[in-house]
Amino acid sequence: MNTFMKSVTQAFRNALRAFKTYPAANAAALGFALVTMIRIQLDWPAQEAYNLLFNCLHWAFAFGAVFSLAAITAAQSRFNTGKAFLTANFAGAAITLFTFLILYFFGAQVSGTRYGSITDLAAARVSVGILLSLVGFIILAGLPKEKSGFDRSFFMTEKSFFIALLYGLVILAGASGVVGAFQSLLYQEMSSKVYQYIATLAGFLTFTIFVGYFPDFRKDQSDEHLVIAQKQPRFIEVLFGSIMIPIVLALTAVLFAWVGRIIFTGEWPSFVMLSGIATSYAVFGIWLHVMVTRQESAMAKFYRKFYPIAALIILAFELWALINRLNESGLKLMEYSFAVMWIFSVIASVLLLWKKENSHNVIAILLCIVAVISVLPMVGYLDLPVSAQVSRLDHLLVEQNILQNGELVAAVSEPDKKAREAITDAVTFLAYANSNKLPGWFDTTLSDSNIFKKELGFEPAYSTVGPVFPPSAYLGTSLTMPNEALDVSEYRWAILMQSAGKDTFTASMTGNRGNYLIQWNANSKTGIPDLSVKLNETLILENTMNEYLDRLIVVYPPSQSATVTPSLADMCVALETPEVKILLVFSNININVDLSTNAITYWLEISTIYLSEKP
Repeated sequence: MNTFMKSVTQAFRNALRAFKTYPAANAAALGFALVTMIRIQLDWPAQEAYNLLFNCLHWAFAFGAVFSLAAITAAQSRFNTGKAFLTANFAGAAITLFTFLILYFFGAQVSGTRYGSITDLAAARVSVGILLSLVGFIILAGLPKEKSGFDRSFFMTEKSFFIALLYGLVILAGASGVVGAFQSLLYQEMSSKVYQYIATLAGFLTFTIFVGYFPDFRKDQSDEHLVIAQKQPRFIEVLFGSIMIPIVLALTAVLFAWVGRIIFTGEWPSFVMLSGIATSYAVFGIWLHVMVTRQESAMAKFYRKFYPIAALIILAFELWALINRLNESGLKLMEYSFAVMWIFSVIASVLLLWKKENSHNVIAILLCIVAVISVLPMVGYLDLPVSAQVSRLDHLLVEQNILQNGELVAAVSEPDKKAREAITDAVTFLAYANSNKLPGWFDTTLSDSNIFKKELGFEPAYSTVGPVFPPSAYLGTSLTMPNEALDVSEYRWAILMQSAGKDTFTASMTGNRGNYLIQWNANSKTGIPDLSVKLNETLILENTMNEYLDRLIVVYPPSQSATVTPSLADMCVALETPEVKILLVFSNININVDLSTNAITYWLEISTIYLSEKP
């Protein structure tokens, strides 16, 4: 019992020491926690206007915390001076501020969202920065190699993470249990947000425990905890050497048999499954190879020699599958991701076979290089697949005489099935690519089957090879006009809108004052529908529905049970100008929140517009 209490006490003592050892890193983590608690306090309607600000702060603080960890470790292990320590902490604060400003002013997109959101590419680039900082920390913590090494430093980081995670979960469970008892016995009206605050604080404490577990990295200093932190406990040695290695070897045998079966029968599995299995096997195998670097058991020695060879054999087979896939559907996001991981895995396997444990730092740096390349312009995951699919579609359309002199011309005769499927596949990918690298002749409205047929001259044909969209978590509200009578006696005309292109509807009428032109844009650049009314070519009304939606989302906040029965009044909007009175009646309203980006999107479908002229 005394040993247990000493361990717990030491863990929290180290967490407190972490504020002194890594002040900038813990300050960034605290900032992340504070932003999270502010978001918890604000419900979705109130939070929406600040989503971009909060997202930028979250990403900046996350990057700043990990960068500061690496920078302070570099200063202490390379120089060990007060000036270097202060410089590293100021650098951590500066990179946090710089990241926030870059994201807020240059990493946001305003098209298709109400208040703007961080682009996927900007978030990916910050993620790569976090990866580089973490790898840099592991390499620095493993120097000099004579005392440590990448493998020991890597294990120490994992060990620190899981120890901190265990303490964090215990803190979370204990605090939540106490608060749950308080709520049940004394204050049943307590907000559920209290549990979210507890989870946020537990997460912050988990980070401080994680950072506090690391030994003293100061130059010319000897810390006894370094040996303890880097040493693999006996149960870990058994887990890696006697359990995981046999499992990976058995899996290798199964994969060899699987490869033989495919070659013999010619029946290829889906590329999704094939790439997933190959990538998982390569990444997990390399990780395990690093973890058993110091083990001297016969099983570990055999694995270190056998795995790189087995991985190269399986990866050679996967190259065949990748080439077939590229010939079939061209380079897209999935193929790009697999190709990048394939290149990394092949080079890493060769290095492990050739340099053995001396290759670990090189492999880590190679991972960073691959990650950086994947988010660069032109060769990154966003641009290169789009360029490849544009070239593919251009070739297909020219071959079918559909693209002539930079303009689309509907096909005179329907192309064969294979060509139709290939064209549809490329069009679908590009329509949802969210890229500014699309050619002038391509319009994203081609994703609409009616426009597709009108522009290209045939119906879209979908093959089994299609775009794969990652699952997302959503909240939503779906409102449908109730089956009730609506009093419209104060309005003279009932106007039905007609489609005038994608997401645009118009109507015209003649009244006592002149000719009216009404236009409804269901999905403007801001993501908010807008209504405009012209009288004799003069704009007399322009409304973006912002005020209406602000009111609506408060009454019907998005949730997982999206279908709600609204009141009749909530499905109508009354507008007035000096010339006219207008009543908009909506048949359906959908509000969706993408929890991965915190972006809210809207769709309002007009049933009828009622209008009356003022005297």
